[in-house]
Formats: sequence, C-alpha cells, structure tokens
Amino acid sequence: MIPFNKPYLVGKEAHYMYQAVMAEHLSGNGPYTKKCQKFFEERYGFKKCLLTTSGTDALEMCAMLCDLKPGDEVIIPSYTFVSTALAFLREGAKVVFADSMKRNPNLDAEAIEALITPRTKVIIPVHYAGVACDMDRIMEIAHRHNLLVVEDAAQAIDSYYTSNITHNTLLEEHQTSHIKHNTSEGNRVPLGGIGHLAAFSFHETKNITAGGEGGLLVVNDERFIRRAEILWEKGTNRAEFFRGAVNKYGWVDMGSSFLPAEINAAFLWAQLENLDEIQAKRKALWNKYYELLNPLADKGYFQLPDIPEYASNNAHMFYLVCRNLEERTNLIKFLKEHEIQAVFHYLSLHSSEYYKNKHDGRELPECDRYMDTLVRLPLFYDLEIEDVERICEVIRLFYV
Repeated sequence: MIPFNKPYLVGKEAHYMYQAVMAEHLSGNGPYTKKCQKFFEERYGFKKCLLTTSGTDALEMCAMLCDLKPGDEVIIPSYTFVSTALAFLREGAKVVFADSMKRNPNLDAEAIEALITPRTKVIIPVHYAGVACDMDRIMEIAHRHNLLVVEDAAQAIDSYYTSNITHNTLLEEHQTSHIKHNTSEGNRVPLGGIGHLAAFSFHETKNITAGGEGGLLVVNDERFIRRAEILWEKGTNRAEFFRGAVNKYGWVDMGSSFLPAEINAAFLWAQLENLDEIQAKRKALWNKYYELLNPLADKGYFQLPDIPEYASNNAHMFYLVCRNLEERTNLIKFLKEHEIQAVFHYLSLHSSEYYKNKHDGRELPECDRYMDTLVRLPLFYDLEIEDVERICEVIRLFYV
C-alpha cells in the first residue's frame, strides 16, 4: 500500500534530541528552541518568532494578541481546518465565513468587503496547500478598514507571494509602520511575513515536523512582541527576566503553556538543516504529478492545482478536483483497490454540526464544491518518481 503520508526522518533527529537530554534542559526555550527561532527570523526576515506546541496553539496566541471582545467579528474561509475558527471563538469572537475562489480553495478576496461590519476586527486568510491568497487585495482592504490580518500559514512553509506593488509601499500603505521585513527579495515576500501575525504548523503531515506536533507564531508588528512573549510564558514576564531586562518576574497577563519541549525543538532543528533538500524532492514529485496528469485535465476529467501568478509552490500537497461527489468517492475506492491511499479534505465549517445553527444562512457554493470533490494524492519525501508514475497510471485507468 502506498500511504497518503509518511513522516520523513533526515537521520539527525535522535542525535540532537540526545544532545538536548544530556544538556539537561528539557523544558521550553532552550538552545534548540532559540536556534529554530533564529533560523526563521534570519531566513525569512520575520520580526519575531516563537515556537509553539502546535499550529493550533500559534493560532490561539494570534487570537489572544488581537485583543478581541465578545461580539467582535473575524472573517475566515469556511474551507479550512477547525483550528482556524476555534482559536478566535475561544476569545468570544463571532466567526463570519467567506467563500473560496473558483480557481482554487483559497479565500476569495473579492468576497471580503461585503462581509465587513463595524464589528469586524480581523481577516484570517488561509494559504491552502501552501499557495498564497491574494494578499495585495486583502491587505488593501484591511488597511482601508483598519483591520488586523492573521495569516494561517499552517501549510505554507517556504512559500512566497509576489506583490504587484513596491515592497516599501506594501509595508507603509497596506500594513502599518510597525511591521518590518527583510526586503532583500524585492517584491517577493515569504508567506507568514505579510500580515500582522501568522501561524505555522509542524504536524507530521506538513513538509517538516517537530516530531509529530509543533508550531510557530510569527509577529511582524512590533506592537505585539512584548505581549506575545508574556502569553508564551504562561502570562509572566519570564522571558524578559532571562534576558536581564527585569530583576524578577511575575504574573502580568493572561497566557498558557505554549512552549514546546526542547526535544521537539531539537527534532525540528534536524529538519530545518535539511529544508532545501526536502523541498527539492517534494517539488520534483509535485511536478511529475502535474506533468503526467495534465493531459487528463485538458480533457476535462478533473481540475489540477492552481498556482496564481503571484504565488509560489512549496509542494505541500497535490490534489485533484473531481466533477462531483460520486466520481470522487469512486476514484478513492479505485485507488484503494490498487493499494494507493488517497483522501478527501475539509468539511465546510459553516455547515458543520457544531456551527450550522450559528451561521447566517449564506450559501458558500465553492467551499461546498471543494468539500465534495477535492481528493488529495500521496506526497511525501520517501515517495519515488516510480510511485508517482504508478499512481498516475491508475488514475488514467479509472478515467480512460
């Protein structure tokens, strides 16, 4: 059986975890935590990075930093994982669901403005499959309505957005003067580095993992840095104490135990050292899928992943959009009969058992279409080109 996913081990994870144990610093914010955070700050120009125990925790920190009040509204796509909504619901916000685009499952930026009310505080674009949302448009809307933008970049490690405007204008007009970025890439900005805040995931299904679970909070707006550290350290100013900024620390705010254990950071560090190699292999597999399946897509059998001109491809996922639910169900069954595991993805949150009675009743047809028709194919480092060729041949047999 070709599995849908298989976590990749580069070989040094156990060695670095052993070093962390022998250093006798097992709790969070140790040497490996600092190395990982510095990696993201230096490679991508993120202003401040804090490792978390999961992408969900990173999103919860984002929601806390937005300082929401009961009844405040946040706009998110319905076609996303439940954590995107839960983080903000926990803070008492009202979730307002937006539809996806026709061309891909990302939030339809053109649908946002009609959803804004005087209670709207935050827009949360989700970069589905690591492909950028239309961030120029989203940031322009946010700037005009004085809203915060939180990027759910759970799937978007090492992926980029190319702005149609100059980088300095993007910073000064579309965001806030508090946001600073590394501008060496010109108009090419890493995802997670555009909004005020961002969250990444290092779950075992992602391109890199921190040992099964893990996440990262990115703070691009300087106004949120001090409070982010306090929330991260269980509501204390402990981080400032260890830097020597204060002579004692205590309870100063809300917070929780968001720090991962040092052994998780050590595991992640081994993966980060090999990020370029991991990305190169995944992209080769993604490109082979596209090459072999494109002739079938041209005949109208299904829709292939869409990469807009402003987005890069980090090869997080390869998916097909079938013509209807019955076809997808039969395709998944056919692949399973040939020892290939393919899976569908999200159920639209607006129609979920928990939230359907709270939704305002608007129809979100594109979200529902992806819910019924999108199927994800195996994509992981240990997959070989020969495996992709076999999978594509089985798909060809199903359709032809």
